[in-house]
Amino acid sequence: MSNPGTPTFDQLRIFLTVVETGSFAAAGRKLNRAVSVISYGIANLEAQLGLSLFEREGTRKPQLTPAGKAVLAEARTVSTGIDALRAKVKGLLEGLEAEVSLVVDVMLPAERLALILRSFRTQFPTVSLRLHVEGLGAVAALVLEGRADLGIAGPVAAQIEGLERCAVGSVALVPVSAPDHPLARAETLLPGAAREHVQLVLADRSPLTEGRDFAVNSAHTWRLSDLGAKHALLREGIGWGNMPLPMVESDLVAGTLVRLALPDAPGGLYRFSAISRRDAPPGPAASWLMQRFIDLGAEDDHGILPDV
Repeated sequence: MSNPGTPTFDQLRIFLTVVETGSFAAAGRKLNRAVSVISYGIANLEAQLGLSLFEREGTRKPQLTPAGKAVLAEARTVSTGIDALRAKVKGLLEGLEAEVSLVVDVMLPAERLALILRSFRTQFPTVSLRLHVEGLGAVAALVLEGRADLGIAGPVAAQIEGLERCAVGSVALVPVSAPDHPLARAETLLPGAAREHVQLVLADRSPLTEGRDFAVNSAHTWRLSDLGAKHALLREGIGWGNMPLPMVESDLVAGTLVRLALPDAPGGLYRFSAISRRDAPPGPAASWLMQRFIDLGAEDDHGILPDV
């Protein structure tokens, strides 16, 4: 069995241009080369591969052979890869990061994150993204450890040294429970009523704030490291807890969760900050990301709510 040779990228480019333009002459005009040069390039490519790529007999325009059609898909893949390589190298030469590592607080609305990252992909197609989702002090921990270039952290980050920070909006937290929970069935909730029932609390996996409680009102707590699991347990009526309003709005409309009018635990604003290490400022792509978070955060308007 004979082994095919290795075609050059120039040969593949000539081949793709002939397919795109429909003729050797048109390909020559597009590449600013003589028709003889185009014909020679195709002949050399066919010789390298040991295949006939075009039907030339009985047709005014070259038609792909079955083998040519099969090679076409691979040639396009190679061309796309070369273009991506050139774009990435160009970005690196201009100081653009090869990869950005972003960590966001689990309370950040998913729709906002998706909107920003969709724009990021369009703006920086050559930059890879590594995304972490953490809670409480774990966001700041990843930034301080150098495992993330940029963090979108909750209010606990304001108390941690060594970070540069700027405000990037907030989300409303509301106390909720299932409709059959005792707190939801009560006609009037007196101060302290919530302390007698299990509160589902997001656990902090970071040693930076280990042992500290945030917005905990009950003496009876279940601690979870996953906000999705907390959401599911709330819907099952296992306890009550604070949740970001965007995450439970559809539940409140459907009646699968009820907003609790707790006089001593009314919820409030959970404020976000963009954070980075003082000795490692974000690069161009990470800075663009941070500015997008700032711009969208400036549009937040939750009325007059206390901070949690």
